[in-house]
Amino acid sequence: MKIAFVGKGGSGKTTLSSLFIRHLAATGSPVIAVDADINQHLGPALGLDEAEAAELPALGARLPLIKDYLRGSNPRIASADTMIKTTPPGEGSRLLRVREDNPVYDACARPVELDDATVRLMVTGPFTEADLGVACYHSKTGAVELCLNHLVDGRDEYAVVDMTAGSDSFASGMFTRFDMTFLVAEPTKKGVSVYRQYKEYARDFGVDLKVVGNKVQGQDDVDFLREQVGDDLLVTVGHSDWVRAMEKGRPPRFELLEEENRQSLRALQTAVDATYERRDWERYTRQMVHFHLKNAQSWGNERTGADLAAQVDPDFVLREQMVATA
Repeated sequence: MKIAFVGKGGSGKTTLSSLFIRHLAATGSPVIAVDADINQHLGPALGLDEAEAAELPALGARLPLIKDYLRGSNPRIASADTMIKTTPPGEGSRLLRVREDNPVYDACARPVELDDATVRLMVTGPFTEADLGVACYHSKTGAVELCLNHLVDGRDEYAVVDMTAGSDSFASGMFTRFDMTFLVAEPTKKGVSVYRQYKEYARDFGVDLKVVGNKVQGQDDVDFLREQVGDDLLVTVGHSDWVRAMEKGRPPRFELLEEENRQSLRALQTAVDATYERRDWERYTRQMVHFHLKNAQSWGNERTGADLAAQVDPDFVLREQMVATA
């Protein structure tokens, strides 16, 4: 199951995504955690110190390896150089599984110990001095989109992505890659403005969107959020001494998280798991192709010198039952 955490900057989406990752890991589920935010804070939120976080391998810097592996023996892709962030898999492509070991995970993921569990963490990497003034951050998140396009995940397997702030996610088709999108909103007008944008942009793409109210201090805050977002409000989260200790670099064992916050995390998992029965792999593949053709026509064909529409395998539908390294 693929889950995104989105919201305006400072809403607490990284904190909540890290809590959800810890919760899933504590249940014994395999988890891939991905930091796709321009502000790379997921590693520290999962307990890494600054030096450890700085040493995490950047997905964007390993894009040639990722492309070469995922291309496999797909005859429609002449070379890895012609692959772009939206390139869909086809017959002969290599696919990814949450539970497996593969060269992409070997190069781009690192294990993070969380109490009695371990998760895989991947990061897009921060802006470098060479990027400043000449690069768009979406060139880095393209590696995440390419991996999600080739990921065949199943029930009780989770990929959790901490996304870029605001509505920046709509600069690519990545917003359609998730079974559930949790929008973290504070009980303020600014806090719900991103929700309205996201709701409007995602309306025609079947995106499952639920709001997590954060920094909620009382019933008046709950009532405000309910008035603004209606039934999309799933749970609310208030002050947490556990989170405060974590932000100081001294997280207690996760089992000591306040029970009301543990209940909220269980509600998030219940909402995610409920989407399993309505998974639509045909639509997932169709949307993948839709955005690939748009990108090909807009800039991809010119940049690669190839007809990227020819990469689309019309008979291919990504499905859970496929062997990961097909």
